[in-house]
Amino acid sequence: MDFNDFKNSISKLGKIPLGGLEAQFELAPKFREKYTQEFLISKNAKKAAILALFYPNDQGKTCFLLTLRANYGGTHASQISFPGGKFESSDVSLKHTALREAHEEVGINKDDVYIFKQMTDVFIPPSNFMVTPFLGLLDYRPTLTKNEEVAENISVLLEDLFDNRACSTAVVTTSYAANIQVPCFNLSNFMVWGATAMMLNEIKLLLKEI
Repeated sequence: MDFNDFKNSISKLGKIPLGGLEAQFELAPKFREKYTQEFLISKNAKKAAILALFYPNDQGKTCFLLTLRANYGGTHASQISFPGGKFESSDVSLKHTALREAHEEVGINKDDVYIFKQMTDVFIPPSNFMVTPFLGLLDYRPTLTKNEEVAENISVLLEDLFDNRACSTAVVTTSYAANIQVPCFNLSNFMVWGATAMMLNEIKLLLKEI
């Protein structure tokens, strides 16, 4: 998709409802439960936020940014994610968290990002986080860096997300489960599954409306 066309279309998103849990769970592993509000309150989950950043490549096509997490031995090590992290006491809002983390992890100039949509929260059971996704726009291709949490920055064409052939299934082993079959996206030669795929599916269904 041409970036200027994309940029000029996002004003329509204010009138389009979110797909919510129904959209997210199209890409959820079968073992993942739809938790009740009462259960989530009882878990007292930690707050976090991510930034799904859209920007042009050198050909003027719309891209978004994913990262390969470093192999640090944690629950989500070596997985594909959006830039983001936990809410800190110094953050004035979750939107601020998403922008701050994107700056710290990949060098995004947070003052240049226009946040145009907040998406449905996603609960992450293994780490007990409630993650709020934000969609942001950058008018130029960023010069990306990496901190110790990021092994690789991954630029994905938006049109590749819209390609139904990108959806598949795979067998994965994690720190908390072995040989489980999961739905996934195959994007830029990386397999995206779990919470990131759930967020991406809601984003995909929303953006296909514009």
